Amino acid sequence: MTDDAIHVGFVCVQNAGRSQMATAFAERERDRRGWDDRIEIHTGGTHPAEEVHPVVVDAMAEVGIDLAQRTPREIPDDELAACDVVATMGCSTLEFEADDVDVRDWALDDPHGEALERVREIRSTVETRVQELFDDLESKLGGDSRMAER
Repeated sequence: MTDDAIHVGFVCVQNAGRSQMATAFAERERDRRGWDDRIEIHTGGTHPAEEVHPVVVDAMAEVGIDLAQRTPREIPDDELAACDVVATMGCSTLEFEADDVDVRDWALDDPHGEALERVREIRSTVETRVQELFDDLESKLGGDSRMAER
């Protein structure tokens, strides 16, 4: 991990739907804002699935993001503890507490087993939440917060 970067984590149980979408949108947003050296993105699950849900892969392909080669992974506690912000997707069994980590529960519906139309709605909500998070991070980059000091 880069010590001077802001570390952002996206976590859910399977790391096969919402957290994968959030990670992909965060990577895109980081690139758009030219923050490659300022934001480090982490993702994982508490009980990862074998693959990213096919309906999620399809929905993200519609917006030009390829998740077909991504693999869900478990995220270790020490990696989460090194994050400045951790967004859980609403299903997480995450029992993580650290004084220096801003944990936000986004309470998103699980796309697993949903029709493509419903997954599109979830995708849109995830994209909006990621943009809002990056807007918040942008305001903190110039302030006196712990994130600005990293």
